[in-house]
Amino acid sequence: MKDLKRTSRMHALFARTLGPTSVHVLLLLIGISFLGACASANQAVTNKQANDGQHVDYSLGEDEISRMNEMILSQVQTNAEPGEYLLGEGDLLRINVFEAKELDTTVRVSSRGWVTLPLLEIVDVKGLSAIEAEEKIESLYRQRYIKNPHVSIFVEEHISQRITLVGQFKNPGTFDYPNKQRLLDAIALGGGLSEKAGQIAQIRKALHVQGQPDVIMVDLDQLIIKGNVGLNIEINGGDVIFIPEAGVFFVDGAVKRPGAYAIKHRTVIQEALVEAGGLESWAVKDKLKLVRVAPDGKREIIDLDLNQPEVKEMTINDRDILMVDASGTASFMRGFSVSILGTGFSYWGR
Repeated sequence: MKDLKRTSRMHALFARTLGPTSVHVLLLLIGISFLGACASANQAVTNKQANDGQHVDYSLGEDEISRMNEMILSQVQTNAEPGEYLLGEGDLLRINVFEAKELDTTVRVSSRGWVTLPLLEIVDVKGLSAIEAEEKIESLYRQRYIKNPHVSIFVEEHISQRITLVGQFKNPGTFDYPNKQRLLDAIALGGGLSEKAGQIAQIRKALHVQGQPDVIMVDLDQLIIKGNVGLNIEINGGDVIFIPEAGVFFVDGAVKRPGAYAIKHRTVIQEALVEAGGLESWAVKDKLKLVRVAPDGKREIIDLDLNQPEVKEMTINDRDILMVDASGTASFMRGFSVSILGTGFSYWGR
């Protein structure tokens, strides 16, 4: 009431000073300013609601995906030799000996990597290319049975050397992989990227090699658009390539459910860890790393301490990779590693 009386006295003073017409103009301006302030406040509330409660579309758009697919197809390797295929368990081989047709056979590689051949009985071919296996069998026949043998091997079924494409490919699935090729070749094998594809690929390697990462993350915009050919890594049989939808973050390391998670609304780091099942007992809370795409498109690495309240409330962005470190003993025992190419960042643990 005091404010209302004070306002009335001010209006009366303005009326005596400015006259009726000027007062009307002044009141109109005050009203416009008030409505503008209300509109700004309402807009701020609307924006907050959009950030907090509504799904944001992170997709690149049909035109950009089409452009990326065209660039992928233009870089596909077309001169790979079938002889580069490495033989392994389950492969079905047709073996011909030109000098002795009775020795021709069709045989499947055993779980131990052996084939059983006429006269020779057991021959170990696991890990050999078709050409190397031909030369080995020729040598064995030459030693005891045929003066100058010529052997050919045709792989009728590529079982051991297949790759699996999961997620936003036009044609996801498991494919025969008759020769060693690279990431762009594998993406092309799946028909290219779908319209919902994000800009990151996760490659899980089939074989654990000491000193090399088990999981590799590649930013596809850096590889395809920027032309960073160093990211076009070699893909081997058994590898799994996952391309998620746009608008995801990754959590890995000492968490219970590492993986990729969709950003359905504004998500903070504490919520991201909850989605990943929470921390393992061996997690080191003051040694988190957030690998984030900077404004220039490159990755930056941010050290985080989960004991700080402001860290828990940091907002997760599209393509963020949150790594939770493990204690030294747990890291050594588990021997799991992740590498994010192009950043120099590798994680060894979990």
